[in-house]
Amino acid sequence: MNLSENLFEERAAAPVPPVKRVVLEVVNFGMVGGSGVAVNFLLFNVLLHSLGWRAMTATVLASVVAMGTNYLGFRYFTYRDRAARTRRQIALFFVFSGLGVVMESGLFYVGYHGFGWQGAIESNAVKASSIILASAFRFLVYRTWVFQRAEG
Repeated sequence: MNLSENLFEERAAAPVPPVKRVVLEVVNFGMVGGSGVAVNFLLFNVLLHSLGWRAMTATVLASVVAMGTNYLGFRYFTYRDRAARTRRQIALFFVFSGLGVVMESGLFYVGYHGFGWQGAIESNAVKASSIILASAFRFLVYRTWVFQRAEG
């Protein structure tokens, strides 16, 4: 083993300070979430503004598709160091993600129908706001209950 390999192994084995670990987790969560947001917005805009689907159908379907792509990113990237995939983990992910979709859709409904923000720019601003608020909820529940650290 050469010196650079030895230094890398020592660095990899060193514990990561808790603050740095949370910052890295937030960054990774943001990267995966950002890709999910891109999927969400792309599909939402195609369905609503290009194909003329109803707003609530477009937002819910786009959110559900993004939820599926996010699971893969969180499981295999953001939380790859956490406990192995289990039926419980998958069920919790989709339950909490479903709650996030309900939150996101409810907030979107208020802006789109309640406030009448139905133009292309306004509907996307409402969609963005609803995603941000629902994502804060998702971050907390995913790290706390879904992708728990292995005990021991």
